[in-house]
Amino acid sequence: MSELLEKFSEKLRTMRKKKKISQDKLANLTDIDRSYVGRIDRGEVNITLDKLYAIAKALECQPADLLPEIDYSQEE
Repeated sequence: MSELLEKFSEKLRTMRKKKKISQDKLANLTDIDRSYVGRIDRGEVNITLDKLYAIAKALECQPADLLPEIDYSQEE
């Protein structure tokens, strides 16, 4: 799992739990298959912008709220 996917999934889980929305309910709200929501939640898959916006809408947040911050000043 890439670091970006891991950070995204952590932010998603945190937001989802804060809103008291289960994976099953998120799947219903977004019309995304339940098993795929689980894979997103675990950081196993890259998602499309369409899915990002659908998830943000269901969680009543901005898509950017789910995206990890990146420090570009650090050298790799």
